[in-house]
Amino acid sequence: MSGGGLLVAGTTSDAGKSVVTAGICRWLARKGVKVAPFKGQNMSLNSFVTREGAEIGRAQAMQAQAARVEPTALMNPVLLKPGSDRTSQVVLLGRPVGELSATGFYGRSGGASPGTALHGGRREALFGTVLECLEELRATHDAVICEGAGSPAEINLRRTDLVNMGIARAARLPVVVVGDIDRGGVFASFFGTTALLSPGDQELIAGYLVNKFRGDVTLLEPGLEMLRGLTGRATFGVLPFRHGLGIDEEDGLRVSSHGSVRESAVSAPCGEDILRVAVCAVPLMSNFTDVDALAAEPGVVVRFVDRPEELADADLVVVPGTRGTVRALAWLRERGLADALVRRSAEGRPVLGICGGYQLLGERIDDEVESRAGSVAGLGLLPVRVRFAAEKTLARPSGRALGEPVEGYEIHHGVADVHGGEAFVTDGAGRDLDGCRVGSVRGTHWHGALESDAFRRRFLTEVAREAGRRFVPAPDTDFGALREEQLDLLGDLIEEHADTDALLRLIEEGAPAGLPFVPPGAP
Repeated sequence: MSGGGLLVAGTTSDAGKSVVTAGICRWLARKGVKVAPFKGQNMSLNSFVTREGAEIGRAQAMQAQAARVEPTALMNPVLLKPGSDRTSQVVLLGRPVGELSATGFYGRSGGASPGTALHGGRREALFGTVLECLEELRATHDAVICEGAGSPAEINLRRTDLVNMGIARAARLPVVVVGDIDRGGVFASFFGTTALLSPGDQELIAGYLVNKFRGDVTLLEPGLEMLRGLTGRATFGVLPFRHGLGIDEEDGLRVSSHGSVRESAVSAPCGEDILRVAVCAVPLMSNFTDVDALAAEPGVVVRFVDRPEELADADLVVVPGTRGTVRALAWLRERGLADALVRRSAEGRPVLGICGGYQLLGERIDDEVESRAGSVAGLGLLPVRVRFAAEKTLARPSGRALGEPVEGYEIHHGVADVHGGEAFVTDGAGRDLDGCRVGSVRGTHWHGALESDAFRRRFLTEVAREAGRRFVPAPDTDFGALREEQLDLLGDLIEEHADTDALLRLIEEGAPAGLPFVPPGAP
């Protein structure tokens, strides 16, 4: 195999493209294939920083881990980070290049913020870069498994598409369409997706993959045969529904703001008490995956909340990252959550702010970059003043916190001036690296810090003491190993429930010739 490829498309957003792509990557990696993931462009507030300091979607970082390769900017050349319903920050090859409106990005006039690298360029100008990144990956890997976005049948966007059929046509990639049968209507979705594509696009639609099936697969088989008769295309597998896979998402929370993280079951605690964690579901929440490591601990219950009364029985409140710090601050005040946080601080009850959540716990925010709101009073719980800089901080730092080693990654425009309290993270010599702590209130810019096992255990021990809970962290929770187990589960899903011989042929040889056209085609 040399430079093979496959595009995993979906009938809708959240059909399972990310998990299927990761599963195929892990299955191939276990076979000894040098494989890489790729997504030409995605829209996500969950991002990650690579070793070279490039920002990419967390889903692609997770898929790289599934493929057992180091994530790079090549794997996600264009990342859109929404700042409102109409505008997004455009991250190109790991670096922000400006804000762009939806109309500007998708090809109409205007929309770019003045002076940015995208002014007048728009989406069409990015296609060459996306294709070059894909070809570079194909030149250095045996196979590249590409993930689409949304649906390939978004006929209003096809002209400027660079992530679904646009890239498939340019790179001659076979396409497998994933459908979520748990939502219902999967046969209509498969047929309609195919029938809304042009003849040239349909030539690359090799077949389908059913995701999240519950029940007896033999009851589904007659429908799959009828679908093959209607479209001339095979279904390459039926993947069963699995609870709590816990992989990094890119399209937002899969559960309601009142649901538990990843539908995960809570194991029995090691001590006498459980520990309750409430995460404020702020607008434009980013990197909510930071709390996954807490949810992985036996006896820790993590829930997303949006009402002040839901903080009453919480032992720890987390204010997570956000793409709109000033907007999140206003939201907390409007809902009464800000007052509840101030009361918690006065009572000595634990609060943790991460990135944007850390910034709004401070005294003042000066923002002429993100919200352009100017000077805004923060909650005043930490002696910190924040100034938003035009240059984004992207880093992979390490240090020590609570006497334990800790690693993280930074993605923020806000620069914190700390003038009191204790540092949250120090270096080996005790010099301040990041963050601030006053009593039971802590803040840090570091995402991912809670994935450091020894630090997380020490942190939860302190939280339990401050909250008056007889909770004891498990001594052997290995978050990295748990992630590997989850990725292996995804590989197992592909290996056990997909036609892997057929998938290998697609990757090596491309879409089969002579696939029939399904009318009416693109309008």
